[in-house]
Amino acid sequence: MSAHDPGAGSGDLIALVCCDLGAIVRGRSLFASQLDAHLDAGVGWVPANHALTPLGPIAEPNPYGSTGDLRLLPDPDTRVRVEGSVDGGPGSKSSHKALELLLCDIVHTDGAPWECCPRRFLRDALERLEHEFDLHLTASFEHEFQLLLDAPPELPFSLRAQRAAEPFPTDVMRALAQARVQPERFFAEFADHQFEIPVAPAAGITSADRAVILREVVREVSRQHALRASFVPLLDPNAAGNGVHIHLDVRDSAGRSILYDPQRPACLSELGGRFAAGILRHAGALTALTAPSPVSAARLRPHRWSAGAVCLAERNREALLRIPPLVSLGGGDPARQLHLEYRGADAAANPHLALGAIVRAGIEGLNAKLDTPPILDRDPAQLDPVDAERFGVDALPGSLEDSLQALAQDDTARGWMPALLYDGYVSLKRAELAAVADMDLAQRCRRYAHAY
Repeated sequence: MSAHDPGAGSGDLIALVCCDLGAIVRGRSLFASQLDAHLDAGVGWVPANHALTPLGPIAEPNPYGSTGDLRLLPDPDTRVRVEGSVDGGPGSKSSHKALELLLCDIVHTDGAPWECCPRRFLRDALERLEHEFDLHLTASFEHEFQLLLDAPPELPFSLRAQRAAEPFPTDVMRALAQARVQPERFFAEFADHQFEIPVAPAAGITSADRAVILREVVREVSRQHALRASFVPLLDPNAAGNGVHIHLDVRDSAGRSILYDPQRPACLSELGGRFAAGILRHAGALTALTAPSPVSAARLRPHRWSAGAVCLAERNREALLRIPPLVSLGGGDPARQLHLEYRGADAAANPHLALGAIVRAGIEGLNAKLDTPPILDRDPAQLDPVDAERFGVDALPGSLEDSLQALAQDDTARGWMPALLYDGYVSLKRAELAAVADMDLAQRCRRYAHAY
């Protein structure tokens, strides 16, 4: 019996997975005892799998067709195991198996990178940042999600809301720590049954890998508790939505932040200002990759504390790009704290595509030596037209259709994506739009709550 024979395996299954263009984790599982035999060659995959929409059906037409073969090549550094749990009282035999997975690169059968692999897209952006400027990115993803419960909600941000959800909060934080995601805090948020989990910063691709893993671990622990968690960008059109805040720090080869300069406004350096300016210049196109569901744009509007304005601001939660506060309390070092927070993302976005696009936009700002944008010091909704123009305040695209149009019209941003990746991505998003064309916003929110 060969090592590849299913009968040769025993014990738990391990999943070899990728996060696709619609931010759905897909893959194939095998016995963990057989993993070593697949580390060098992976498992089979199909190009058309990238045309599967988050709603289920495959996008038609799509550029992949029925031909071609690929491999899911596991990255051993991403191996995660979260132990299962036992339900019921003493003596109960009802249990949940451990969750074990590895993230994979999508490659050709000879091992060459596939041009539509999201991890490759991010890796290329990081390599470009290093090659052109000798700079390195550290990032973290801050996720909001909701438990889909029928119970009356507790008060926003209250300890009661967190305690009412126990033992889920404690169990999910333990599971994330076991998965090496490095969760920092767990707290109740503003919307009904909404919670947030920030994680510690990590270098480059590891930060996006953690975002993928966090979502799956949260869903797994929810399932073990007979709950359902959703990262849907907007669950209720009349309530706050669920965002993903992406925190960005750029460092030199010695590990020093290049964003901090105490002599400049908000302590943002000239290089940091250029990086920020590139992100704002391509903000419209970026939303097609960072907030890419048919319900995403409804969250990114003024007075939702999400990203109601395309601008750079200090401590302002209505800005697309925010400079968080520097904390001197407790001896904090401001030079190690200063970073940029991109607030226009959600969990409908593939984390590798989203971060890769943001990095590329920042690189464009560095190359063009753009001026630092004015730093907004007030609520953008209160600006008159003159001040709005002075601070560069603009609105994000009002729909996914508008975001795709912004991407199509931005030659630079469109050029970040290989032609096959661009065509495949747009076909997927247009298929989603067609699938929900006859739904109102509330119906769309309910449909996407199930998907995410």
